[in-house]
Amino acid sequence: MSTKLNLTLCWHMHQPYYRKGLSGEYQLPWVYLHGIKDYDDMAAHLERHPRMKAVVNFAPVLLEQLSDYATQIQEFLDTGDRMDDIMLSILAGATPIPDNAKGRRELMQACRRAHAPRMIDPYPQFQGLLQMFPVDEPTGGQEILVSYLDDQYFVDLLVWYHLAWCSHRLKQTPAVRRLMERAKRFTMEDRHELLVIIQETLASIIPRYRKLAESGQIEISMTPWGHPIVPLLNDFGNMKESQPDAPMPEHPAYPGGEERSRWHLQHGMERFEGFFGFRPKGVWLSEGGVSDDAVAQLDEMGIEWTASGEAVWHHSCLTSACNPDEMACRKALFIPYQLNNSKTLLYFRDDGLSDLIGFEYSKWHADDAVADFMGHLHRIASSLGDEADQHVVSIILDGENAWEYYPDNGHYFLDALYRAIENSDFVNSTTFSEANRLTRRDELSHLVAGSWVYGSFSTWIGSPDKNRAWDLLVDAKNMFDRKISTLQEKEAEEARRMLAICEGSDWFWWFGDYNPSDSVNDFDRLFRTQLKTLYCMLGETPPAALDTPVSSGGGVMENAGTMRRN
Repeated sequence: MSTKLNLTLCWHMHQPYYRKGLSGEYQLPWVYLHGIKDYDDMAAHLERHPRMKAVVNFAPVLLEQLSDYATQIQEFLDTGDRMDDIMLSILAGATPIPDNAKGRRELMQACRRAHAPRMIDPYPQFQGLLQMFPVDEPTGGQEILVSYLDDQYFVDLLVWYHLAWCSHRLKQTPAVRRLMERAKRFTMEDRHELLVIIQETLASIIPRYRKLAESGQIEISMTPWGHPIVPLLNDFGNMKESQPDAPMPEHPAYPGGEERSRWHLQHGMERFEGFFGFRPKGVWLSEGGVSDDAVAQLDEMGIEWTASGEAVWHHSCLTSACNPDEMACRKALFIPYQLNNSKTLLYFRDDGLSDLIGFEYSKWHADDAVADFMGHLHRIASSLGDEADQHVVSIILDGENAWEYYPDNGHYFLDALYRAIENSDFVNSTTFSEANRLTRRDELSHLVAGSWVYGSFSTWIGSPDKNRAWDLLVDAKNMFDRKISTLQEKEAEEARRMLAICEGSDWFWWFGDYNPSDSVNDFDRLFRTQLKTLYCMLGETPPAALDTPVSSGGGVMENAGTMRRN
């Protein structure tokens, strides 16, 4: 094949703000656990394949938490100062193991939070510790037995939980291998060694990605600071074109929403530049949520590219009268678009190929999965012929939640995939900023507002629980607007940051009866806690409505609800 098809793999790294308030206890451990597993391994794959180019997208609120964890653990190792994460604190011995049955049960349940077939069952010692006590509601006898367990049981359980969450790369190191081979009766020295491994790994993540970017191998892009759905902050009406029959929140709009969107973008830029030393050229708007007004805001800031999902492309091309033949064969999917006179180009993901990686290939042998994926790319390249090098296939997906469903954290799949792309005679891996110069482009006269999930905002708005959450947030924003001028400068800035945390997309993602109850309850409780904290920072008593859960869940979603299939 004389020309190569351009391919951009974009991995989106994101976790919401898990601390209680601005500086309280971490309520969920997912930042540091994904740090020692996925962010570490994803960097290692790129380091091992220097000819493989990719885009890595970070939410600044995640970068801040990674940095904070690394700092807190180092301070504990240096001075013994307590850490603000209960799991780490118990692992370190800084917080004693609970001495009551309820606390012990909660700790045991916390250590089950992993995909058992890939992260628990392969380790007989870890599996055996958990099998002693079923997940079902405990009997009286079991409760008595839990009370009589000695502390060593919980030490071994905690160490194994963290070992299971270690990346494939870490599991090949002598220190982690020694701990896994020891298998039981872990000592305080073992726990200290594991804590050092966790700290060093977390501290290395941002510098490693920065080095990869500085070498030109990857492009790092960002999401607005707190991961809000920008089109919904700007205008609730942005939901109507793709959800015409869905109910809207009682409040007609989010007050001052465009100003808040700009705050997330500008503050995100500042924090991003502080971590990486440069401003990003691209912005992945949270959840690929785009609209005409959101793209206009990116254009104001000089952003070169953004991206969304295939359904948004389809809807927008229909309204903009794109070439129907090129749409039918999907040739028109593989180019960037210019929205009217905006300089910010729009890319659209191939939903099918992205979802194969996110949901299907975990069930395949790695070699078969890679052969299938490359076969799809070969058919696309062949259909484009000599024009292949003027097109780009955009693969955009979650860079952290898929891998626990793969054997060995996706190691063999990603290693084989990167090798196949590097050695391909028909595929050229590139970044979106490079693709701007390589590909032909077309124009859109209007962007049908939506996200990478179903081409709509239905995951975040338009159902009773989600709308109620928006109404609670609007109430808090109205109070913020009334009180912000009465605060001192430092207090006002802290209140703005607290508001930004409450504006994050994840709260709305989890509300709904189709999601698992445990996750819904976790995020529901934290959302209401953050809103209460905001009211207190404004000198106001939180309303009684925040004492009532927004949603209870009850469904069983694929991949535990952390990802959505299109």
